[in-house]
Amino acid sequence: MHALRTPDERFARLPDWPFAPRYATVVDADGTALRVHYVDEGPRDGAPVLLMHGEPSWSYLYRRVIPALTAKGHRVIAPDLIGFGRSDKPAARCDYTYERHVDWMGQWLAQMDLHDITLFCQDWGGLIGLRLVASSPEQFAGVVAANTGLPVGTGRTEGFMAWLNFSQAVPQMPIGMIVHGGTARDLSPAEIAAYDAPFPDESFKEGARQFPRLVPVTPEHASVAENQAAWAALERFDKPFLTAFSDGDSVTRGGEAVFQTRVPGAKCQPHVILQGAHFLQEDCPVEIVTIIEGMIQRRTKGFA
Repeated sequence: MHALRTPDERFARLPDWPFAPRYATVVDADGTALRVHYVDEGPRDGAPVLLMHGEPSWSYLYRRVIPALTAKGHRVIAPDLIGFGRSDKPAARCDYTYERHVDWMGQWLAQMDLHDITLFCQDWGGLIGLRLVASSPEQFAGVVAANTGLPVGTGRTEGFMAWLNFSQAVPQMPIGMIVHGGTARDLSPAEIAAYDAPFPDESFKEGARQFPRLVPVTPEHASVAENQAAWAALERFDKPFLTAFSDGDSVTRGGEAVFQTRVPGAKCQPHVILQGAHFLQEDCPVEIVTIIEGMIQRRTKGFA
């Protein structure tokens, strides 16, 4: 496997991004070493909050959530998925598979040695993050799922099909404008440029191109069986599990219902529908912080 690495200067002077880069190394089954970038802010002994982004964004998505949570005394960790942000980017589309991503992020999480984690996951951050919860439920104290899913080959929304078709047909993938189009508020030109920063040219975007094709929305897709096994584990997950989907996302609208029905920990939780689009971290950062903080406070005070 050959991997590309975005030059550091692409990330200089990004707006509202003062966080020092940190790196870990994971090893693919073929022996290739890949560098994972992550943000790790706040007190080491604070309650750990894991923020996982999706496609085609990176941890920049959480720039207004991270400082608000650290100000409350929490340790906040936000990794970049392989293929995104400051993490390495395999150059061939065939090197991107769902199971590889779960393995890579599982290796990274094991190295972090975190316990009692509160996970906030959106988009592919949930497709991967919820697999980590299913495989190591003892590490997690609670989950907030937002505009995400864990599909098992039973169909897709019209919104997802529109995104899939666009992602495969567009000659040049306009990453920053895609994120801009998935928010309710207008991003500034500098913010749009920050989402473009990880991708100097089209050769760096193979992961962004491939991710929509990996979502297991038909029985023939890979990872259907693995996701079914993950659902079996989540159906035993009785720790707090809260949904915070938005009202303006055509891809995942209504997806909260399956979690509320099937995950025991979702019972009697204060589920919310937020006013925002797909990238609700851009539209609702204050609300997200309140939701995460509320889950941690209820847990520490002895309430589910």
